[in-house]
Parts: sequence; structure tokens; C-alpha cells
Amino acid sequence: MNTQKKLRVWLLVVLIFFPEIARAITIQEEEELSREFMVAVNEHYEIIRDSIITDYVTRIGEKILAVMPPQPFSYHFHVIKEYTYNAFAGPGGQVFINSGLFEALSSEEEIAGILAHEISHVACRHVSEQIERSKKIGLATLAGVAAGILMGATGAGSAAGATAVGSMAAAQTATLAYSRENETQADQRGLDYLTKAGYSPKGLLTALTKIRSRQWYGKEQIPTYLMTHPAVEDRMTFIGAWIESNPSIIRQLPSHSPAPFDWAHARLLAMFGPEDDALKYFKTQVTQTPDKALAHYGYGLILTRTGNRGAAMDQFRTALTKRAFDPTILTELGRTYFLDGRYAEALGTLQGSLDISPDATEGLFYTGRCLIELGKFQEATRFLESLLRSTPDYPDALFYLGSAYGSLGKTSDACYYLGSYYYTRGDYKNAVVQLEKAMESTTDPEKKSEIEILLKDAKKRHTLKVRESETRKR
Repeated sequence: MNTQKKLRVWLLVVLIFFPEIARAITIQEEEELSREFMVAVNEHYEIIRDSIITDYVTRIGEKILAVMPPQPFSYHFHVIKEYTYNAFAGPGGQVFINSGLFEALSSEEEIAGILAHEISHVACRHVSEQIERSKKIGLATLAGVAAGILMGATGAGSAAGATAVGSMAAAQTATLAYSRENETQADQRGLDYLTKAGYSPKGLLTALTKIRSRQWYGKEQIPTYLMTHPAVEDRMTFIGAWIESNPSIIRQLPSHSPAPFDWAHARLLAMFGPEDDALKYFKTQVTQTPDKALAHYGYGLILTRTGNRGAAMDQFRTALTKRAFDPTILTELGRTYFLDGRYAEALGTLQGSLDISPDATEGLFYTGRCLIELGKFQEATRFLESLLRSTPDYPDALFYLGSAYGSLGKTSDACYYLGSYYYTRGDYKNAVVQLEKAMESTTDPEKKSEIEILLKDAKKRHTLKVRESETRKR
């Protein structure tokens, strides 16, 4: 995405994220804003929708939420495919961590520390305060602030990054000083939540140390986190002093098995990290630690990603000799068979993994796809519908479920799911086409009402996109 387009995107998000509000927003308004915010994020950024990675991050977030007072929001945790170091909170309980920052971390306690801080921003209503406060500063400044608050897709050395930093500096009295207060409060709350959830604050301290060390690589590589989370030195001093002042609390905290982090981290690096780095890393791991299933699993993932499926299958089979009947490894072997066009073998392997882990998202998805390829469309719909009941925001499952229903001649269901797929992808033109067909063919009053609501919103968003496109052409 070029600089001009990024700035247009940021301006669009500003209009959504910072509407003209003459008073502090209510919980209900923030929830509505959250939905609008996620539409903008999904349109312009890649959210990693891998169930193993996102479920792992969500489990950590939920452990922290479990020790907090009742919250007005239903929290959601996301990993953004961006190599910059950043984590941030959006309106209505939306919490994000960039893949680059996740990859740089080395323990569950470090991730927990980052998430506790972002959750605290939401719980303290800092995001809603920023929205309310934003009406006092201009749109150009808001564009810069939004650039920092969101993904941090460029470094400070780029033109867009310079715009963001310059705008934020210009708004220091209106925004940055206030943010320092927010940071202090978020750290105070976050430390309390962390320890109650059984995590040591040392993880947050080491995570901040890694983020800060990145700035010494050069101006163009300053982590976005340092621009959106000011006073990192003061924060580290405060956290260090807290740890020294509370030795009894630290001693009582449980230790955490490194295995869940190691497997999620390896998957993130192999499937979403830079390909050359991942190949080199896992090839070295297999050589140095040939008895570890994780090394062969990670190497298999990156080999599948780069198209070397035969070698990948060998790695997964080797991993299974170290960790027999592991459903995660079985699923990846089945997925690789599928990608290689060996659908019968894929189906047998995937069904074996589902016998052990019946609700596994990837297992359900690729089983459904195998059944479609084998012409067993009715069976495929059962697996894909089961997936969507537990993971409703899985776009590709919507697409293939719609395709399966189309093959069965069920036009209403096919168009509904395809329309829902295009809607989640931000392709509102095709969403409208499919949803209108679904509306014409459905006889279910409840489904008709649901389609009507979705169709109305899709038409509105399509109109806005057309107007935006026409404005750009002028």
C-alpha cells in the first residue's frame, strides 16, 4: 500500500474512530463504534485468523479478565500481520498485538504483560476519553494520531510516519501529556491484574526492554509502540521499583509451562513470519534438536508454506513419532495432503485429528473442503456449519459453505453465506448482489429479517465507497 493510499485509509478510520461527539460516549455508543472500527480494520489490514494462534492469545487475555471486576464489554483479541512492534486497544474491548511484536517476545509472561496493559486502557475507558477529547483538535492532527493508534504500518522514517510523528508532536498538549497519565494508570491497574492472574510483572518489564532496544537500530525502525505508548523509560522504572518492593508477591506466583507459548510462537513464525528467516531458523532447529517434535512441526509448516509439500509431510510424520496422535500435527499433515491434491488421504488424517479434538477449527475447515472436493456436499455443510457456530468470523468457511450449498442447489443458503463472506471482506458490491438474491429466494421470515439488516448495511457501505472513489478521482 503506497503512502498516499495509507493516508486515505487513516483518514477513513479517523472519521470512524473519532466521530463528532459533543459529550462523553456511552457504553452502547462505544460498542457501536467498536463494530464500525472492526469493519475499517478488516477492510485495510490483515488479521491473522489462525485458530491456534488467536485462541492462545485469547486464553491469556481471558485469564486476566477473570480476575477483574465485571466489564461492560465483551473483549476480543486479535493478531495483526505487521512486522512492526506495536500493541494497542481499540474501542469496545478490541485488543490487538502485531505479529512482529509477538515474534520478538519469548514467554507467555511477556505476552500477558502487554495484554494486561492494553486491557487496562479499555477498562479505564481511556479509548472513550480519547474519542471525546478528539473533538477539540483538528482533522489533520487526528490523522496523525490515528496513524499511531492503529497498526503502525510504517516506520517514523517514512513520509507517512513523519506525518504521524509531526502531527502528534503538534498535539502534545492536547493528547500526549494526557496519554502519559493513561500509561501510568494502565500500568498500575495492569500490574494488579497480572499478579492476580498468576503472571509475574517481570514479563512486562522484559517485553518493554526488547521494544526499547529496537530504537537503537535506526530512526526508520523506531517501534510504533514507543510513539503510541509514551514515557517507556518512566514506565520501566516504575515497574522495576514495584517488583523490588513486592518480593513476597513475586515468590508466590506460579511458574508457567513454556510449551503453549513455544508451539504458538513457532506457528506464528513459520506461517506468518518472513519466509527466508523462518526456513533458516527451523532448518537449524531440526539439525540442532532432532528429537524435538516442535522443530519438525515448525519446519513442516514453513515447507508447506513455500510449496515443498513432500518434504513437509516427512517432517510432520517425524514429528508424530516424537508426539504420537497429536491432533495439531495430524491436522497439518492432513492440510498438506489436501494442498497436494491427495483428498482421500487428507480426509482420513483430518478425521483422525477430529476424533481426538472434535472442535478444532482448522480440522473442521479442511475436512469440509476435502468433502467438497470429493463431491460430498451435504456432509461438507455439516462440518463447516459446526465451525461457524464456534468461530462465526471465519470468512473462508463462509465462502466454502456458500459454495457447497450452491452445488446442492440451495440458492437461498448459498447466496446468504456468499453475501456474508463478501461483506466480511469489505467487498460490498458483491455482498449486495448475493444478499439480494438470498432475499428473493428465502421463505424463512427470521432469515429474511437477518438478511434485510445485513443488506441494508452493505448497501450503505457500498454507497460510501463509491462516493469516496469518485471524490479521489476529482
